[in-house]
Amino acid sequence: MEDQMVKVVGERFCVPYTMELVVKRKLQSFSKTLYEAFDATGNFLLQVDGGVWKFQKKRVMKDPAGLPVATLREKQALSWKHQWMIHQGESSERNHFLCTVQKSNALRIKNNLDVFLGNRYKDHGRDFHVTGSFSSLSFKVIRANTVIAEVRHNFTWGSCKGKESFKVKVYPEVDYAFIVALLVIMNESDGP
Repeated sequence: MEDQMVKVVGERFCVPYTMELVVKRKLQSFSKTLYEAFDATGNFLLQVDGGVWKFQKKRVMKDPAGLPVATLREKQALSWKHQWMIHQGESSERNHFLCTVQKSNALRIKNNLDVFLGNRYKDHGRDFHVTGSFSSLSFKVIRANTVIAEVRHNFTWGSCKGKESFKVKVYPEVDYAFIVALLVIMNESDGP
């Protein structure tokens, strides 16, 4: 890999060691879902929330102090490829644009996503590929031919009640906030 550090949301989310996270998803009501990310010792790291039943989905990621880190917006709710845009903070301005995330295949044989950084969309090939099976919310994030993160869905009886848990392994110098954002998008794109 030409550049070891993978920073998309921010350099402060890159650590020099493999990071194990637990991300909990909870359906709070018919109109709101909440994701919370914790490190292996239980320290709260990130929160992502937003409405579930809105025509155009929007999720805001916040740090432990409650400050907005990134905003995830579904670009075209009725698109075959379910495109998402990620911006810094709560911005939607072009100069705060981080990346585009979209389904690789509209036919959904596998639940795959392609990630294009900044304004490089379609000018160059994808920068990252997210691959998972159709029947599972587990997936891997790949840069070039290297796995940079792995997410494993932990199915429990709580999953039937709107509570889900994911174990996330983020490799050294990889932006864990970016990986959590991809987990949210993969989970949101898994629906109809």
